[in-house]
Amino acid sequence: MLLPRILTALIGIPVVLAAIHFGGVVYMAFVGCVILLCLYEYGLVLTAGKKPVHMVSLMLFGILMAVVAVLGRAAVPGMHLPDNLYPLSVSIVIFGVLFMEVLTPKRSWERVCNTFTGVFLIPWSLAHLINLRAIPTYGEYLTIFMMVTVWISDSGAYFCGRFLGRHKLNQEVSPKKTWEGSIGGTLLAVGGAVLMRHLFLSTLFSVQAAVWMGLLIAVVGQVSDLAESVIKRSTGVKDSSNLLPGHGGFLDRFDSYLLLAPLFYYLVLYTL
Repeated sequence: MLLPRILTALIGIPVVLAAIHFGGVVYMAFVGCVILLCLYEYGLVLTAGKKPVHMVSLMLFGILMAVVAVLGRAAVPGMHLPDNLYPLSVSIVIFGVLFMEVLTPKRSWERVCNTFTGVFLIPWSLAHLINLRAIPTYGEYLTIFMMVTVWISDSGAYFCGRFLGRHKLNQEVSPKKTWEGSIGGTLLAVGGAVLMRHLFLSTLFSVQAAVWMGLLIAVVGQVSDLAESVIKRSTGVKDSSNLLPGHGGFLDRFDSYLLLAPLFYYLVLYTL
């Protein structure tokens, strides 16, 4: 499993960094594809675990939530957006999902709840990756800072857990994760955050702030990872797909950002 994991990273990391660097339509298209694939994999996971989900509503209203999360960030030139964009869109999603369920044979409230979870959790959260990149002047560097810190945390946790792991972190949710891996990944993430701050963000925040941000990214990223694992374990599925050899699927690879991306974006927006 180690060689496919490394090869996938060697191909995937330059692609992600290039998309972040180009920004604009290129980066939006990249994140949009990630959201669509994560939504699709979420549906596959639930279906494999015999949990009902309405795939059409999941994809259709999931895209709507992602678009609203981006458009609601700022005024778009030449486009008039209603002042109540957020409540309007949420109302449309609630009405739409329930309306589609009414039209579906063998109606199921469990299917409604599973669909709502996917619609609100995945696209809304991951769309904040676009919002973060759109921050003036520092958006590219802040996005790289967050993503690379997550990568360091994940890799550190994987290798520390593999070679030093003795005590299980939460065996019921994620049997292979250990406290040693979690602590090792967190410490390495903090060190990586300090280094990246020195390389390209020294004028934006202090070393102390970099330490706290690295700690926050590592901890929240790991909690977000475990949250996605709860969904998979409840269905008896190990990986969301096998599209990324050694890493599982796109939902497995981007699960750290489900809780982290919105939190980090608003932290940066209101504190820096």
